[in-house]
Amino acid sequence: MKACPTIATFIGVLLAHWMCFGNAAAQNRYAHWGRGPSGDETYFPIAVWLQSPARALQYKAAGINTYVGLWQGPTESQLAQLKGADMKVICAQNRVGLAHLDDETIIGWMHGDEPDNAQPLGTGRGYGPPVAPDKIIADYQRIKANDPSRPILLNLGQGVAWDGWHGRGVRTNHPEDYAEYVKGCDIASFDIYPAAHDRPQVAGKLWYVARGVERLVEWSGPDRIVWNCIECTRINHPANKATPHQVRAEVWMSIIHGSTGLIYFVHEWQPRFNESAVLSDPEMLAEITAVNRQIAELAPVLNSPTIQGGVTVTSSHPDVPVAAMVKRHKGAVYVFAVGMRDGATKATFTVEGLGGDSTVTVLGEQRELPSSKGVFEDAFKPWDVHLYKVTAP
Repeated sequence: MKACPTIATFIGVLLAHWMCFGNAAAQNRYAHWGRGPSGDETYFPIAVWLQSPARALQYKAAGINTYVGLWQGPTESQLAQLKGADMKVICAQNRVGLAHLDDETIIGWMHGDEPDNAQPLGTGRGYGPPVAPDKIIADYQRIKANDPSRPILLNLGQGVAWDGWHGRGVRTNHPEDYAEYVKGCDIASFDIYPAAHDRPQVAGKLWYVARGVERLVEWSGPDRIVWNCIECTRINHPANKATPHQVRAEVWMSIIHGSTGLIYFVHEWQPRFNESAVLSDPEMLAEITAVNRQIAELAPVLNSPTIQGGVTVTSSHPDVPVAAMVKRHKGAVYVFAVGMRDGATKATFTVEGLGGDSTVTVLGEQRELPSSKGVFEDAFKPWDVHLYKVTAP
């Protein structure tokens, strides 16, 4: 039976609107700052936390394009080494930093790390309360007054994702603090490391990473950018660490839930201290290099607007949800998906606005899936990531 002209016209308008929105230009999140991160559509921030500039070329080879933090810096020597490696940095705004306001190596300033955690009072004196949000806001205003041409990053602790984190001391179970903290930054970030966690409430529950991103996006609102940290070593655990497969899952669940920048945490204290442990772990290094390369290739897609409500996902296993995000770029629809629990399932995807038959290419996996009227299925093993490109035949 043919649709009446009114309904057909209405459907056509809806599809045209959806296709137009999906083809919108890439978002330049950094246009506000003349000396901030690149606004080019091919740029996606992939950073490493607090590393020696002497290793910058090794990290660059692994797809890292930004340093976050410099030990007791920035110093003249640190900035010179990073400049020589063409590595950008977000660092503290000290005397040396202020002397380099015209240096394109510096793309942002940062607060001290994790001010939302209980703060040490000195050797043998225990811990006091976290830094108050009002102090962070005042520091933000001071840093911004010194240099409004770069964004200011604030990295928060695991209380962003886990209300019960006792490391917040007297502010444990006070998530309302975070809506205030983010007023003191332009880029809000946080860290939680479930694979290497020592507490049963969090250990092995990788989805805490996505939960923290989701909450930080909500608290930050549309005017602030959200990044987050990714684990890839034992950190302080004597045995447990994320597998390369789990690291890939944490990366993509972060992006799918709204993170637009990644910071790899690569320190390790067990079985001995190693500042750059990922560089001596060939398997992990190979995985993050491959993940970073794929993100760089997809950067124009990732920097395009997310189509809200663009896909519905049904999981055959109710205890294993699959999260997904939809983008549209140069006439193709992209669906990025990740299994959110340690279990297997089959996911059915229904992409809004697609009719007829299409071909679904699973990126990086050398396989294709059929799609009819925007519906296709795929199997997910524990913590699997599948990235789809949907095109008409």
